[in-house]
Amino acid sequence: MSHHAKGPFEVKLSPQIPGPLAAESAVGRMLLDKVFHGDLEATSAGQMIALQGLVEGSAGYVALERVTGTLRGRVGSFALMHTGVMDRGTPSLAIRVVPDTGTDDLTGISGHMNIVIVNGDHTYEFAYTLPTV
Repeated sequence: MSHHAKGPFEVKLSPQIPGPLAAESAVGRMLLDKVFHGDLEATSAGQMIALQGLVEGSAGYVALERVTGTLRGRVGSFALMHTGVMDRGTPSLAIRVVPDTGTDDLTGISGHMNIVIVNGDHTYEFAYTLPTV
């Protein structure tokens, strides 16, 4: 059975000092820290690697984060994997639960998340399934 969760979240990005190889390749790395509210009361920590294209409005990023907290009363953690592309200003984003990363009450979780940003405010929409208890 598919479930849906939604709510606001805050994100803090901390750029990391690039090494010599990263500087040559123009690859940037950032640490992610998030706090989720609403149906998902949790924190997350992760890392993002990003690269800007040679044309303005083009870029790509990948990220992994571990989310820990409570999802509609179920306690545990799971990992999310992001793949984002900006193609000359047109965004495309896929965020999904990494298989078999759920712990405790969230063991067996699967699903995908969507991020909506309006006027700088971030919200999530999370479609997920969990095994029946």
